[in-house]
Amino acid sequence: MTQDLQSRHKADSGPTEEVPPRAKAISWLRRHRGRTLIGAVFAVALTVVISGQLAPKGDTVPLSVHNAGPGGARAVSEILGRHGVTVDNVGSFGAALAAVTDRPGATLLLYDRNGFLDGSQLEQLRAAAGRLVVVTPRLHTLAGLHGGIRQAGVVPETSPTLEPGCGNDDAESAGTVSGESGFLYDGGTLCYRPPGTAAGLLAFTDNGALTVLGSTTLLSNGRLAEHGHAALALRTLGSSKDLVWYLPGLADVNAADSTQTLDDLAPDWVPFVGPWLAFVALLAMVWRGRRLGPLVFEPLPVVVKAVETAEGRARLYHDSHAVDRARDNLRAGTLLRLAKELRLGPDATADAVAEAAARHLARPVSHIKELVQEHPRNEARLVQWSQELDKLENEVRTR
Repeated sequence: MTQDLQSRHKADSGPTEEVPPRAKAISWLRRHRGRTLIGAVFAVALTVVISGQLAPKGDTVPLSVHNAGPGGARAVSEILGRHGVTVDNVGSFGAALAAVTDRPGATLLLYDRNGFLDGSQLEQLRAAAGRLVVVTPRLHTLAGLHGGIRQAGVVPETSPTLEPGCGNDDAESAGTVSGESGFLYDGGTLCYRPPGTAAGLLAFTDNGALTVLGSTTLLSNGRLAEHGHAALALRTLGSSKDLVWYLPGLADVNAADSTQTLDDLAPDWVPFVGPWLAFVALLAMVWRGRRLGPLVFEPLPVVVKAVETAEGRARLYHDSHAVDRARDNLRAGTLLRLAKELRLGPDATADAVAEAAARHLARPVSHIKELVQEHPRNEARLVQWSQELDKLENEVRTR
């Protein structure tokens, strides 16, 4: 009895509709939207953390010990560390001065590519450092160091590699180095001199307290493994157990010796004359603006009559003596109109048009071909020839 009632109830309720999978997913998301949102936020945060940990650490500053790119110096820093040299990377003038003061006998590498340090700062660094290695210094940097070393030009392109050519043990042990994009210096002991010049890529004072290296290529990551670059870098920078690596920045500029501003360089009469000139310029603009009157708008596009276009082009041909160009245009127009009049179609050739015109006028074909294919040599003959073509068109049209 119960089974009969259940079957009858199912029959009365009709067939059961199946819910689509998409509707089920939407319904599930609505019921669990809180948990879903928390899970998505957690996944994004986890991705950011993992990306930050896996991303390479460093910068893009040239010759920086944190720069792993071709222009950086991370490789030479790592090699020096493996050979027992403590590399202390400092980021300011005060830190560099304190580092070399606290470490007597330490080597200081200075790469001031923008010339931020002034003479007094350079003197303090040289006095405090046991040994100073300067890379591609500017003119005022060398003058501030007072080491007797001067700039002497660049390495010629004809000398891509340089030999030591001096009695220095470090240079002789390193051997050949690259001379590309290098600078030459004069004064003191010189090594790596191009043929025919007395200046060298490597210069140092007699007591060894100041060394000038004229190329960043010898220390960069991208070229460290070439020639004797690694050996020369280790011997030049690894002579002591402590190495202070200093790349001056904009914050190291001495405010007392900063360059003058435009207000400081301007004469005393500028504050008075400047506003007066601005007032006069404003009056001139108002005066000239009133004389011009209102703008006049012209409807576009402008319609130019065909006769005016033809006359203008004819004047241009006449002024430039373009007889051949005018002849080609006249001939093309005549053949096009004759083909249309003789019902030959636009694809008809010049010979076909001439033959059809000869048949239509009962004339020899050779005469008409000679007329159509003639090349006038001067403007007078061009005018006569155009009249003959016009006459030929009239005859074909009237018959």
